[in-house]
Amino acid sequence: MQLRYNVRLYPTPGQQIALAKAFGCVRTVFNDGLRARREAREQGLPYISDGDLSKLVITRAKKTPERAWLGEVSAVILQQALADLNTAYRNFFASLAGRRKGPKVAPPRFRSRKDNRQAVRFTKNARFTVTANGKLRLPKIGDVPVRWSRTLPVEPSSVTVVKDAAGRYFASFVVETADDPLPDTTPDVGIDLGLTHFMVLSDGRKVDNPRLLRRAERRLRKAQKALSRKEKGSANRQKARLKVAKAHARVADARRDWVHKLSTQIIRDNQAVYVENLAVSGLGRTRLAKSVHDAGWSQFVTMLEYKAKRHGRTFAKIDRFFPSSKLCSACGALADKMPLTFARGRARAGHSTTGT
Repeated sequence: MQLRYNVRLYPTPGQQIALAKAFGCVRTVFNDGLRARREAREQGLPYISDGDLSKLVITRAKKTPERAWLGEVSAVILQQALADLNTAYRNFFASLAGRRKGPKVAPPRFRSRKDNRQAVRFTKNARFTVTANGKLRLPKIGDVPVRWSRTLPVEPSSVTVVKDAAGRYFASFVVETADDPLPDTTPDVGIDLGLTHFMVLSDGRKVDNPRLLRRAERRLRKAQKALSRKEKGSANRQKARLKVAKAHARVADARRDWVHKLSTQIIRDNQAVYVENLAVSGLGRTRLAKSVHDAGWSQFVTMLEYKAKRHGRTFAKIDRFFPSSKLCSACGALADKMPLTFARGRARAGHSTTGT
């Protein structure tokens, strides 16, 4: 199966300039391709094929004075930008035709230099390498220092270099790895996700919600207030914006680390894992939106799913209308009602039950 290994990069000032140029070129090619297809549609012309689009916005564009600077970066990252555009269109058309599961997919949108995330992808054709001294060698960028948290198990098929909203740089390697089955174990577990408790297990155990965003609210409010007082377009406003982004990044990093450790423990200790298939996007539009975001349910379920697949465990999502919260973990008795304010009750058989 394919896995991603993410590491922190520390490019030099010169390499940051080269990466900024790469981000800009990729963004331009993506936007030019999107604009060409939109204009063709508005004029009643046929859909521009992937090959013709590549010739139009890369090959021919490089020969014009307006786009000659596209030749200053690796051609591979430009082709990958169009590959992303083509994938976005295919997903959109499949969603329109009902061939794609899940929520409706919007059409591709133009990218902006102000987007929180800037990224370029290098494939094997770009001949990127990890040097003997552990640096990441990127074409027309140079040898970028890396902080390795673990070694790559095999040679990666691609690497995506990302600059996040906090101004940090990361490399995301895609590697193809064999499954790593864990020794068989006896327990199966059902998981009921919630807000008062992050989850309640079918054996009655509870895991408290760390509420990382709530705990950081005072610091976030202070940074946000300072940002609102800065003049738009000023250097001080940019510095204040970075402070806000870094505060949010610390919360996201802490949540990701906590969810990683918890999901690994669940998969290691149980042969089969069953979890409620929650409509997280719908809950995100209710008065509970901030708490739902803070909980990180989707991230947790995604990690459970891929770790179960890799380690030979059974994983299944249970329909969200199954009344798991109303069932007593000791005797299986079904409660009549379960309001959001419910904290603790007793089943008809006398067993204590705890909601989420």
